[in-house]
Amino acid sequence: MSTLTLDKRMQEIANKIQNGERLSIEDGLYLYDTPDLLSVAQFANDVNYRKNGKNVYFIENMYINPTNVCEASCSFCGFKRKPGEEGAYTMDEEALLKYVSDRWNNNIREFHIVGGHNHEVPFDYYLDTIRTLKKHYPQATVKAYTGAEIEFFSRIAGISMKEVLEELIKAGLDTLPGGGAEILTERYREKMSPDKASTDQWLEAHEIAHGLGLKTHATMLYGSIESKEERLIHMDRLRQLQDRTNGYMVFIPLAMQPKSINAGLKRRTSAFDDMRTVAISRLMLDNFDHIKAYWINIGVQLTQMALTFGSDDIHGTLIEERISHSVGALTSAGITRDELIHLIKTAGRTPVERDTFYNIIKEY
Repeated sequence: MSTLTLDKRMQEIANKIQNGERLSIEDGLYLYDTPDLLSVAQFANDVNYRKNGKNVYFIENMYINPTNVCEASCSFCGFKRKPGEEGAYTMDEEALLKYVSDRWNNNIREFHIVGGHNHEVPFDYYLDTIRTLKKHYPQATVKAYTGAEIEFFSRIAGISMKEVLEELIKAGLDTLPGGGAEILTERYREKMSPDKASTDQWLEAHEIAHGLGLKTHATMLYGSIESKEERLIHMDRLRQLQDRTNGYMVFIPLAMQPKSINAGLKRRTSAFDDMRTVAISRLMLDNFDHIKAYWINIGVQLTQMALTFGSDDIHGTLIEERISHSVGALTSAGITRDELIHLIKTAGRTPVERDTFYNIIKEY
């Protein structure tokens, strides 16, 4: 880590990183404000290299959104529909199996299941979705239902979140995705997602899941009304929970997508903000092994750049993603294995196909 031209404050932060000391929220704010973005990148790249070497992970996975009917009114969402609204759908077992069989190939390792908070169907519907997939595709990991959905199921079923998770695990749940976190401050949630789980409820859902033996994922949806300090508070709350449970596998910063493709670039996060946020995530979340650059949100070229800003995971081949695209993601809805491998290799890294739990399947 070169420290020849750093100002005094950056030198102090560099020393903390080199000595394995935890960065404070104030340190994070300085990293967000400094014009010296390349030093921030270098710090993050060094930390990532110590943790993961040249490995960059990917997985072949399939997104499934069984229903888009939702009781919540999140201001950033273009996916949800109200019951009976044009375009509203809820897959039955036949529709679910047809959706999967039409897209299935034998390299798929994971189903990633997220949907609306559909109060028109009982909790059993959500259990049956997992049971059906496990019955017909036992070889695939089921990554299903966000922390916010766990809280929602608790309400509609009249049972505790722990009981919800126990029932889901019995049905075949393997891990929770990281969604529904948005920004983990109440100021943000009251404005942007007032009908969904609170900060404490989202964190509690994951803490319970960790206690039941599940390894889970964590996200942050940035680029709207949150302050830089709120992003860092979000990261700090995640790392505090990770200190207690060591249950998180990966952190995924997600750039906010505008509600319309025609909304204009001014509504999108900048490349500088995206790269800086990846790097700061790597530096703040010292107890997370992996930081994922999500190509669906930032595009394949910035994802490739993110590999030198602290990211070691570029997600997956992702057959037909809908949620980001419903609000104007400009990327394709899927990418091939060859494209992913080329992207990683031309960044000077080693492509590593993984399963959900970061077990290595194949190095390329």
